[in-house]
Amino acid sequence: MSRRSVRAERRLFLADGPKAVQGALRVPGCVVEVFATPAGLETYADLLTAAPAVTPVDDRAMAGISDSVTPAGVVALCRFFDVPIDSVVASAASETSATSATSATSARSGGPVVICADVRDPGNAGTVIRCADAAGAAGVVLAGDSVDLYNPKTIRASVGSAFHLPIAVERDPAAAVRVARAAGLSVLAADGGGDVDLFDAGELLAGRVAWLFGNEAWGLPTELAALADQVVSIPIFGAAESLNLSTATALCLYASAAARRGSG
Repeated sequence: MSRRSVRAERRLFLADGPKAVQGALRVPGCVVEVFATPAGLETYADLLTAAPAVTPVDDRAMAGISDSVTPAGVVALCRFFDVPIDSVVASAASETSATSATSATSARSGGPVVICADVRDPGNAGTVIRCADAAGAAGVVLAGDSVDLYNPKTIRASVGSAFHLPIAVERDPAAAVRVARAAGLSVLAADGGGDVDLFDAGELLAGRVAWLFGNEAWGLPTELAALADQVVSIPIFGAAESLNLSTATALCLYASAAARRGSG
């Protein structure tokens, strides 16, 4: 399961560590089997009661299964859990959530959708998913040449959040934008050259929106940003050249959350 092609062919991946395993167990039908060392069996006994099957392995076998430098002693073999993009945007556009990844998902109804175009770093992708979860986003779309959702580093960086909200995988970023707009969402492209200041966008953010973020290094292509309804910039008051992707995502999503709370 270490290669993307193998994961895609089998539609199986490994969730490494207690947070990931706990999150996977909350998604009905996701976990096939859990592998645990003797120490893991003891430490995570309560967690493992929810597993459909548990296979004891020794430390050497766990080192071969786990992607971690210091394995936590528990790894789950899981089925893919991504959903169609229509399900993600429907959750943002309606009053009742259209996806039930967890019991908490219904609370995300009307929250923003996060569209990540060509995000290459698994740590960044996982952190964006974690930010989206924390801010009450309706879901995440990994679009274009983005890193594999099921990369062990992506799952680990999400700290369980990958299992908490709907996530779609869409090969064409432009198609993702079109689907969001067709569902009635205003697409807001986050870009340093935007003509709308994030701090002045409260009324805009209070509506149904999809945030569009670009690659860590080169941002959004001009032609993709042109498909958005508005291009929003985060003001920089110091000497920093820019913000990293996960920080920008957190600021934009919490600005949306604040606007929604203020309009409620």
